[in-house]
Amino acid sequence: MPDPFELWLLAWQSAVSHGMEQFIEAIPGAAALPDWRRPEAIDLSALPVLGRVRTDLSTMLLLEQRVPTQWRETPVLIVAPYAVHDASIGDFADSHSVAQILSKEHPVAMTFWKSATAQMRYYGIDAYLSDLNVAIDDLGGCASLVGLCQGGWLAAVYASRFPKKARKLVLVGAPIDLAATESRITRALSAFTPAVIEQFIEINGGMVSARMSLAMWVDGLAEEYNAATALQADDDADLMRKFDAWKTRAVDLPGVFFRETTEWLFRENRLAQDQFPALGRLAGLSSISSPTFILAAADDEVVALAQATAMKSRPRATDVSVRVEPGRHLSLFMGRQTLAGAWSDIARWLKEGVRTPHRVA
Repeated sequence: MPDPFELWLLAWQSAVSHGMEQFIEAIPGAAALPDWRRPEAIDLSALPVLGRVRTDLSTMLLLEQRVPTQWRETPVLIVAPYAVHDASIGDFADSHSVAQILSKEHPVAMTFWKSATAQMRYYGIDAYLSDLNVAIDDLGGCASLVGLCQGGWLAAVYASRFPKKARKLVLVGAPIDLAATESRITRALSAFTPAVIEQFIEINGGMVSARMSLAMWVDGLAEEYNAATALQADDDADLMRKFDAWKTRAVDLPGVFFRETTEWLFRENRLAQDQFPALGRLAGLSSISSPTFILAAADDEVVALAQATAMKSRPRATDVSVRVEPGRHLSLFMGRQTLAGAWSDIARWLKEGVRTPHRVA
C-alpha cells in the first residue's frame, strides 16, 4: 500500500506545477491562520518556565526563566526547531517540558523563532546563526547548547563555527548525517528537484507557507502526531487538547532558509562532510570540540535512528555519548517518561565538569 506521506508529496509536486490555490483551500483549517504568528501575540503565560523575553531579535525572541535565577554558571540555551511548529515544544506543559527539567540544575534560555514575514523572505541560515551568536553573547558569551530536532543541526553548525562559545552540546532527534540511512523525509525530498522547490517558493511569494507545512507533517505522520504517544500519557483531557492546539500552530519559513536547508543539509549532506557554509567559513562535524550527548528515539519516523546517532561512529568523535529511548520523535521532547528519565540524566551530565563560575547578567 502506498505511503500516505509520499502520496501527499506527489500531490504537492502536482500542485506546484498546476497552481496551488485549490490544493491549499482543500486543506482542513488552512483558509486562515490565527494572529498568534505575530511575535507580540505569543502567549508566554502558557509556558511553564520561560515566560519572559530577554532579547527581541529579528529572527527570534530569546526567552528566559520567568523567575530570575540565582545560578552563577554557564547557562543552557535550548535551540528550538525552526521547521513547522512554534518553539513551545521546548517548554510545553508541566511535567512535559525540557526547560522545566533543565532549570532544576541550570539557568535556562530558549530560542523562540518568529514566523517569517514577507520582509524576512531572503533570510538564509546565516541570519539565524548570527542571531544565535548574539543570543549567546547576551547570555555571557558561552553556553551549553541543547538542540531539538532541526534546532540540533543548527546548534551543531554553531558549535563547529564558534567552538569556544559552546561548552557542551546536546543533540536530540537531530538530522546530523543524512547519508547514514534513508528516512521517509529524505526519501521523499529526493524526488524534488531544486527547480520544483524554487517554483514552490516563488508561488508562495518567496516563502514556505505554514499551511502547506502543517498539512504535510500532520497528515503525513499520523503516528508521530498521536497525543498519547507523544506525551506518553493518555489520562489528561486538558493536556490532550493543548497538544491538539499546538500541532495546528505552524510557522512560515523564509524561502532562502528553506532552500539552503533542503540543499545543504538534506540533499548534499554538507554538515557531515565539513562543507557547511556558516558565516564566512565552512563548518562540519569534525570541527566540533564540545563534549556531545546524543538522544534519539528507537521508532522515530522523522529523523531515522542512524541519521541522529552517526556522529558517534566518526573517527574524531572521542567525547560523544549516545542514548536511545523507546518511543517516537515527539516523545523525545514532550514524553513524560523520557523527560523524567533521560532528560534528568542530561541535566546532570551538563553539570559535570563545571569548574569556573560563569556570571550570568
